[in-house]
Amino acid sequence: MQRIITSNWLGLYTLYLREVRRFVKVYTQTIIGPVVTTLLFLAVFSLALGRAVTEVNGVPFMEFLAPGLVMMAIVQNAFANTSSSMMISKVQGNIVDTLMPPLSAHELTFGIAMGGMTRGIAVGIAVTLVLSIWVPVSIHNAGLIVFHAVAAALMLSLLGVIGGIWSEKFDHIAAVTNFIITPLSFLSGTFYSIERLPELAQTIAHLNPFFYMIDGFRYGFIGQSDAPVLTGMLVVGLMDVALWIVCWRMFDSGYKLKP
Repeated sequence: MQRIITSNWLGLYTLYLREVRRFVKVYTQTIIGPVVTTLLFLAVFSLALGRAVTEVNGVPFMEFLAPGLVMMAIVQNAFANTSSSMMISKVQGNIVDTLMPPLSAHELTFGIAMGGMTRGIAVGIAVTLVLSIWVPVSIHNAGLIVFHAVAAALMLSLLGVIGGIWSEKFDHIAAVTNFIITPLSFLSGTFYSIERLPELAQTIAHLNPFFYMIDGFRYGFIGQSDAPVLTGMLVVGLMDVALWIVCWRMFDSGYKLKP
């Protein structure tokens, strides 16, 4: 019978440590690189819109923009960590080293997803510290900041696991990134308030789970949101649970993992 409660703590810790060491060993690419990319986004938007748009809903434009940039860095790197881990293991043929140890499907999901979540949070902290040099950072609700950062990183880590298991080559992962992750990130209010959109566009935006994690994360900093915060927390939480179940089922059934 499938074990529901994690019991192989040593194996779980070893798996998690492997996933963390994967990105720490190449920190210039996995942590410093995203920081530089985010600074380029900040520079482009400040130069292009800094004079034309000074405030958004009464908040200085740069202070409104910064949380969205941080969240985008978190989710993209959380997804990249788990999707690349699964894809590389499958391509190199060493996925058996992950599946052979006495780890349940829940333990495999937890260890790999936590590794991706750790990278996402680490990048988020690094980006926030660097952005604070140029953008005043105020904290309205630290609890909401932590919740949305962790929940969003977990969501994209789980999505990365699903994408990595489903993909048969790197082109498939690139397709998921280009046609799902990037559009949902850019159309979620990362760089703007959805209140400025037409009514139909606002309705569509409210169907995007990425909108809620960015909106709630931003509220933690500036105290303003485009949707009820509790609704956003519920949506993000339910998405995490749903994605966790999918990941568990994939590992439990051996979908595209076992011959």
